[in-house]
Amino acid sequence: MGKDLVDPRRSEPTANANERDMLEGWLNYHRVTLLLKCEGLDEVQLNTRPIPTSALSLHGLVRHMTEVEFFWTSTVLNGETSVKSPFYCSDEFPEADFDDLESAPFAVARDLWLDEQHRSDELMSVRSLDFPSIGGDEAISLRWILTHLIEEYARHNGHADLLRELIDGAVGC
Repeated sequence: MGKDLVDPRRSEPTANANERDMLEGWLNYHRVTLLLKCEGLDEVQLNTRPIPTSALSLHGLVRHMTEVEFFWTSTVLNGETSVKSPFYCSDEFPEADFDDLESAPFAVARDLWLDEQHRSDELMSVRSLDFPSIGGDEAISLRWILTHLIEEYARHNGHADLLRELIDGAVGC
């Protein structure tokens, strides 16, 4: 990472892709970006919170994005309202995705995140972009949900970029 800015696992969607391919392409691009930001670091570095006033860590961001994927695809899109997050957060501990990082190694969080991406992709693949969500107070199209997931990843990848640079000086990717 750092000097090698090109990774075969990550590519931008073609400029002339159809809408669905473009949205899914950008979502996957940003998913891989966060993964690349975490590669090559040890457990201590992944848990490091280099900004004294912030609880942000790369490990915490991966846990947070697991929660985000679950909420928007399982709870909102698919209407699984009886299911609370099986991962980290609860009513009692709403910020648990960023806390208690030592409770499980990063590899476990990464695997849960990758599994949740797969589940999200499966739920989204069988619906049209105009599909109205089943959960939530109002119907939200899959198109909106995909756009929001891209926005969420892009914002947190900015955080991850800064965290990575503060941890070991690596930039890019």
